[in-house]
Amino acid sequence: MVISVLLADDHGVLRDGLKRLLEASGDIRVTAIAEDGADAVARAAKVKPDVALIDISMPRINGIEVTRAIANTVPTTAVIILSMHSSAELIQEALRAGARGYLLKESTGDEVVKAVRTVARGMRFFGDGVAGVLVEGCTHGRQSSAEPLTPREREIVRLIAAGKSNGEAAAILGLSARSVETYRLRLMQKLGLEDLPALVKFAIRHGMTTLG
Repeated sequence: MVISVLLADDHGVLRDGLKRLLEASGDIRVTAIAEDGADAVARAAKVKPDVALIDISMPRINGIEVTRAIANTVPTTAVIILSMHSSAELIQEALRAGARGYLLKESTGDEVVKAVRTVARGMRFFGDGVAGVLVEGCTHGRQSSAEPLTPREREIVRLIAAGKSNGEAAAILGLSARSVETYRLRLMQKLGLEDLPALVKFAIRHGMTTLG
């Protein structure tokens, strides 16, 4: 399946570079390009792309408002925000607006391609340096409806990273093995992780490997 993408950025060089990068993957095609926020909203409504890659800082309408408008008018389009900033507040605002992914502009080409493929499958994707910010916010107790991991999910991540099976984790938490499996799949979708080794690596990278 070819994934259709809308690119919205007010810098022509970056747009051209992203277009070449994405289309070189073979399964992604850029079907629309926008130079400002208002144009992005209009083009998304017209072409209904699978994915919209939106710069957070654009003329006329900023990326957050563009995301909110696309989520309301073209809910089948998954929005990925591109930004130079990785503050928890900004990331959470983008998620509340309806973004399915968040990438820093310093991301590698492979990461951008992976993000597009991941959100096109209905999952979330947070780039390097982004997921850690959100998990850090959870760890320190900041409350937000946009936080990607619930306290229960964080417990399950820690147990899985410690080598516990679904059944063992279920016994510790007082849940059924089926419930643990459901939680595990849900949090992997939220974090854009494709398999168990990636989940364990994520837990290690973000200091979630100890219980308590």
